[in-house]
Amino acid sequence: MVFRHRQVIDTLPSYKQGKPAPQVEGQRSFKISSNENPHNPLPSVQKAIADQALGHINRYPDMRGWAVVEKLAQQLGVSSENIQLGCGSTEVITQLVNLVAGKGDEVIYPWRSFEAYPIIVTTAGATSVQVPLTAEGKHDIDAMIAAINDRTRLVIVNNPNNPTSTSVSDVDVRRLLEAVPDDVLVLIDEAYVQFNTDAETCIGLDLFHEYSNVIVAQTFSKAYGLAGLRIGYAVGPQDVIDGMRKVALPFGVSDVAQVAAVASLDAYAELSERVDALIMERERVVSKLREQGWQIPEPYANFFWLQLGERSDEIAHYFELSGLSVRVFSGEGIRITIAEREANDLVIDVCARTFEIAHPQAVTV
Repeated sequence: MVFRHRQVIDTLPSYKQGKPAPQVEGQRSFKISSNENPHNPLPSVQKAIADQALGHINRYPDMRGWAVVEKLAQQLGVSSENIQLGCGSTEVITQLVNLVAGKGDEVIYPWRSFEAYPIIVTTAGATSVQVPLTAEGKHDIDAMIAAINDRTRLVIVNNPNNPTSTSVSDVDVRRLLEAVPDDVLVLIDEAYVQFNTDAETCIGLDLFHEYSNVIVAQTFSKAYGLAGLRIGYAVGPQDVIDGMRKVALPFGVSDVAQVAAVASLDAYAELSERVDALIMERERVVSKLREQGWQIPEPYANFFWLQLGERSDEIAHYFELSGLSVRVFSGEGIRITIAEREANDLVIDVCARTFEIAHPQAVTV
């Protein structure tokens, strides 16, 4: 069917969800393509959902999400007026872009980075300015600074960066902030902040308190294990938050998600044990792969990056044959989520079997 529409949408790729686990006869399969938490929500969180939410899902949720907002404000040390909820942090970012950028405006962000950025920016009618990462998979702060001009409306820092799992230092982000005009916003996208063990990393909330143009986005999808309920939030100046509410999806955050978020915040001490365990698994897996000879950027999220270039699809096929779905970026690399230990052991085995295929120059006679 031919229909009238915005032609620029034809230039966009569709957002690709991580593939489900492949079916391999005789063995268990694992989905490690979407950076999901392998653990179910805590029993206390599941009980809160059953007791407090399921009985009135015929009613609209609180559109402001006050129970979550006030709990977050208390724990983060900010005002309730500084917090905006969204249907995952992706929707929060969409709100922000829709608020500040339109036709003729530019949004700067690192690339490769979160796949939703170009979709969100183009849909808003603005122009993406994609600044290539360094050879080490890190933000090129100097190049991002050089890209700023009078059309810039937003600069995005993805920390840790998805898919390379690299961290952005406090020193570098402060250099960027000093170069950005005061009336241009800087988003610190911290979807994986709980897994970031880099002692030199920037802390979004610290920068929010120091700079008037900083917005921080976080989510309940990853460390909290609520990816299926879709709830995230932004912390920002009150006038920015007020503007984001105007362009937000009405009733976008369900009551089930709000109840689960409050219960998860109450149980964070227990949840943090799971985060610590995943960090330990990340260190174990990456250490094993480095012993095999793999060169991997130091990871600071719940995933790591294999830079494979043109061999990415070829190597991904070996993972699929072993019952593992990974996230493939054709021509660039593979992103692998840290999951259950059994899945992680399979990753180690596949990497051992494919090292020489991925690095033919390393083969010696």
